Amino acid sequence: MLERNMLTVKAERRPVAKSDDVQMELSERPLGVFSRQIMLADALDTEHIQAGFDAGVLTLRIPISERAKPRKISIGVGSGHKEISG
Repeated sequence: MLERNMLTVKAERRPVAKSDDVQMELSERPLGVFSRQIMLADALDTEHIQAGFDAGVLTLRIPISERAKPRKISIGVGSGHKEISG
C-alpha cells in the first residue's frame, strides 16, 4: 500500500507444509505476520512501481521520476547561446 510516499509491505510467513519424505531440522526465520514501512523520496516515480516475488524474496523496482533526472538547459551569454548539463 502506498499513501503519501509511505510504502507499507505486509505479509504472513506460514509453516512449510509437512511431507513424509522431507524433515526440517532447523528453521531460523520467524513465523507470523510482519509489516515494514519505507518512506519514499519525492524524486521517485511512485506511479510506476513494479514488484516481484520469487523464491521467498520480494523485489521492488521504483524508477526515478523524469522531473528529477538531470537535463540540459540553454543559457544566453551576450548575443550567443551555450548549453550546459546538470
